[in-house]
Amino acid sequence: MMVMMFNILRAGRVGGIPKNLPLQSELRWRSTSATDYHEMARERSRTVTSFYNQSAIDVAAEKASVRLTPTTMLYAGKAPDGSHLLKSARYLHMELPVRIAHRIKGFRSLPFIIGCNPTVLQVHELYIRAFHKLSEFPPITDHEIENQYCKLVRQLLDDHKDIVTQLAEGFRESRKHIQDENVVRQFLDKTLTSRLGIRMLAMHHLALHEDNPDYVGIICTRLSPKKVVEKWVDFARRLCEHKYGNAPRVRINGHVAARFPFITMPLDYILPELLKNAMRATMESHTDTPYNVPDIVVTIANNDIDWIIRISDRGGGIPHSHLNQVMDYHFTTAESSNQDRMSTLFGNMVDMVNSGQSGPMHGFGFGLPTSRAYAEYLGGSLSIQSMQGIGTDVYLRLRHIDGKEESFRI
Repeated sequence: MMVMMFNILRAGRVGGIPKNLPLQSELRWRSTSATDYHEMARERSRTVTSFYNQSAIDVAAEKASVRLTPTTMLYAGKAPDGSHLLKSARYLHMELPVRIAHRIKGFRSLPFIIGCNPTVLQVHELYIRAFHKLSEFPPITDHEIENQYCKLVRQLLDDHKDIVTQLAEGFRESRKHIQDENVVRQFLDKTLTSRLGIRMLAMHHLALHEDNPDYVGIICTRLSPKKVVEKWVDFARRLCEHKYGNAPRVRINGHVAARFPFITMPLDYILPELLKNAMRATMESHTDTPYNVPDIVVTIANNDIDWIIRISDRGGGIPHSHLNQVMDYHFTTAESSNQDRMSTLFGNMVDMVNSGQSGPMHGFGFGLPTSRAYAEYLGGSLSIQSMQGIGTDVYLRLRHIDGKEESFRI
């Protein structure tokens, strides 16, 4: 397996100009300075070598990750001398290589033929390169080094922004080789939620440098679920109007005045997907009366343990034959499947505004299962109740970070 990986890397990316580049990209590649080229070659060489010599990754993968509660992050406080930044950076310096090593171990455990898929292998390589860069960074002893560390973290966040799309592409390319979907589902659940956790920790540290009212890092101290829903409703309606010429109205009721501390980032992944699905179903089930469609109703419920968003549509419901599959990753379906048709609406445009992602994630049938995995990672759940012939209710339940019960850990 290692020889095959080496050959794939060597043939496709190590040394010389990569094959099949467009002319503009080829010219840009040729114009790369000698210093940049040699640095890139060294990185590639180190990546290939790491497929053979993974002792450092093995050691890190044996360590347990130290997951923080959002409450710990929220009440850590800010020191006038900036020592809180050094403390946060030192935590990341120790923690990120461990978490990335765990994911590299996950890539190694994939079935052989899937692990050798060029797109999946490219993601594997990104993780290996990130591990080496983070592991080789010197100890953080002062603010100057911490600033350099922030630059590295920003660079890695940008390098990894398309991983969800790449994984979707890779597994779709490999779908005929997938024999045990449970193994792959567990891999994707773990990889995608680990990625969310890593990005939240990294972006929290970067945000600690900013002075935003009502925010401590990425945690909004007075989050209004109603305002977050309204933001994504407005966006989804504009897209729906562009696609269909009209869009359902959305009514919001329940505990509309609720405010509490929470992290907005996972909501910016999940809510566009749920609202997009509700609008798509509504419009496509009322093609005879596209300018007279039922409203979508969003209900917010808040209590001292968790909070819930229910999205109710009158889009005809999910057929019985599909109900048990809507939360599955649909990389094994036929070329032109019903799930693809259900999932492609708004895919590119929604993902472009979702932080940390770009490209057609939803078009690959990853939207709902990824949202489910994120909700469960946050100590909550995503469930669907469908009334065939009428419509669908989707329940997003999330645990408070400062509620009566113990919060989730990131």
